[in-house]
Amino acid sequence: MKIDRVEIMMVDLLPQVVRTDAIQSFVSQETPIVRIFADDGAIGVGYSYTIGTGGHAVVDLIVRHLAPRLIGRDPQAIEAIWRDLFFHTHATAIGPITALAMAAIDTALWDMKCHRSARPLHVEAGGAQASLPLYSTEGGWLHIATEALVADALAVQAKGFGGAKIKVGRAPREDVRRLEALRAAVGDDFELMVDANQAFMVDDAIRRARLYEPFDLAWLEEPLPAEDMGGHVRLCRGTTLPVAVGESLYSLQHFREYLQHGAASIVQVDVARIGGITPWLKVAHLAEAFNVAVCPHFLMELHVALACATPQGRWIEYIPQLAPLTRSDMRIENGRAFPSDTPGLGIDWDWAAIARRRVDDVTHTVR
Repeated sequence: MKIDRVEIMMVDLLPQVVRTDAIQSFVSQETPIVRIFADDGAIGVGYSYTIGTGGHAVVDLIVRHLAPRLIGRDPQAIEAIWRDLFFHTHATAIGPITALAMAAIDTALWDMKCHRSARPLHVEAGGAQASLPLYSTEGGWLHIATEALVADALAVQAKGFGGAKIKVGRAPREDVRRLEALRAAVGDDFELMVDANQAFMVDDAIRRARLYEPFDLAWLEEPLPAEDMGGHVRLCRGTTLPVAVGESLYSLQHFREYLQHGAASIVQVDVARIGGITPWLKVAHLAEAFNVAVCPHFLMELHVALACATPQGRWIEYIPQLAPLTRSDMRIENGRAFPSDTPGLGIDWDWAAIARRRVDDVTHTVR
């Protein structure tokens, strides 16, 4: 079998709620979508995303440089294709544009692989767990008033969710007051996470971690810029809070360095930003070697299958986003997320809705 056609398009999804953190606003989800066709009729669908900028660059990289290299290739040679595309774009790697482009292709190849085997992704990739608990981020954005933070946390707690995450980055004592209100409302058996979105310098992070420690947080997420591994080492040595990193790391080697140096307590690898399922699984098993949990960032509809495929998966982040493009939602029961049992990625695409939302009403075809 050979790949004989690739289709590339992009849709732009507006967030369902206003999303702000300590450094930015999430204004849109540009979603490049790739369909790969084999000469025996098999089809694989993949995608990635941005939070408002760069989507056209991702699509252009796929159309001009990556998709043409797929034509005539065996779609089952996923590892070989990934490495070929990576080295073909080596001058622009390691980084987000290349990773996001490769992820759209790699997830499509895995989708085709799962359809050929008639197995769902969580089984094809390992089948380690049947479900995972959810924590919510949607009610914890930085602009939201304390009373609303509390109300949302109580609402998801009542639904059976195991935790809620809030953004931090206001004045230190204001962050503390918000955490005090949350912990008092939800009690001791409900997990609270905080996310700084890389906003702090080392001295501020160490100080704030000390202020946050009394609230027994599940983790402090992205306290420092991702490129500051040394700062993360200092912070991890100076706090009892688990430090979570990974959504802004773009290679297996970067995760290795963080783990080797004790700069991360929790790995939050993002399947789009790492370049697809192929490297995502390598990061997850690397975390297993260090006995570190994997709590992936965003893309819950895809990460539920991947996190359940591996023994280190611990949490799924609840941020719904694909609903306008799908005919069914991720299965949730009693606060737990369940991967789809249908062959493929487990995403039930609504192609009529996708066609209506295409940016510039364009589908690029490479043969």
